[in-house]
Amino acid sequence: MARQQLEAAVASPNGRAADTVFGGHEKVLRQTVIAMKAGVQHSEHLNPGEATLFVLHGCIRLLSDEASWQGKPGDLLIVPDGLYSVEAEEDSAFLFTVGKTDAGTGAYESR
Repeated sequence: MARQQLEAAVASPNGRAADTVFGGHEKVLRQTVIAMKAGVQHSEHLNPGEATLFVLHGCIRLLSDEASWQGKPGDLLIVPDGLYSVEAEEDSAFLFTVGKTDAGTGAYESR
């Protein structure tokens, strides 16, 4: 799936592709494979609960107001509370896992 999403991201005008593999907006737990072309930044979002990024391919940077963390294949990054963004330093794919703390919201908030 990571390979498929990477191919889709490279072909996409916005340089991103994603597919939810488990759960969804109506569930507490959601897992999504996200791919981004090198140089693309996923805009700033409010962490919807407890979340992690598991890097499958490439190199990403997780950014918050206070710090940033680089992730390479096999790295598990914990998404900080509050606002965060993700930047692809190379063509990259990662598994985004979130357990929403408020299951009723069903949506991400972005700035």
